[in-house]
Amino acid sequence: MDDERISLSLRVNGATHRIEDAWYFETLLSVLRYRLGLTGTKQACETGSCGACTVLLDGRPINSCVALAADVDGDVTTIEGYSPADGSLTPLQEALIAAGDVQCGYCLPGMVLAGSAFIEEHPNATEDEVREGMCGNLCRCTAYLGIIEGIREASAR
Repeated sequence: MDDERISLSLRVNGATHRIEDAWYFETLLSVLRYRLGLTGTKQACETGSCGACTVLLDGRPINSCVALAADVDGDVTTIEGYSPADGSLTPLQEALIAAGDVQCGYCLPGMVLAGSAFIEEHPNATEDEVREGMCGNLCRCTAYLGIIEGIREASAR
C-alpha cells in the first residue's frame, strides 16, 4: 500500500482541498507545502523534534512532518490561516513583536501556532508554565526570553 496513490480531502484554513494523486505515506507537511503552496509551515527536522512544522488540527498543535496526510481528520490551520482576514495581527503576534526577541523567524510560524493553542488552555500562564508548554518548539537564534515574554503577555490579555 505504501507505493499506492490515493485520493484525499483535507480541510485547511477553512477551505476543502481535494488531492487525487497523493501518496499513501505522504506527510501533511508535504501536502501543505508542495501541493497546496502553503510554505509558512516550515520543513526542518522531519522527525517531530523541533516544532517548525507545527500546525493546528482542530485547535491542537501537531507536528505536520510526522502526520500522514491520509490520517488527518479535522480542520487544519496553518500560519497563513491564523491571522484575521483583515490583515491585522493577533494579540500573540503583537506581543511577540513587542518583545523583540525574534531573529531569523524560521521557527516563528510554529511558535505562533503552538503558543496560541497553549494560551487557549493556559490563560495567565507563569513563566515556568510557558517554558514547559513550549518545550516542543525549538529556536536556534534566541534565548527564548522574548518568546516567553510575548506568550506570557498574550496569555494575560
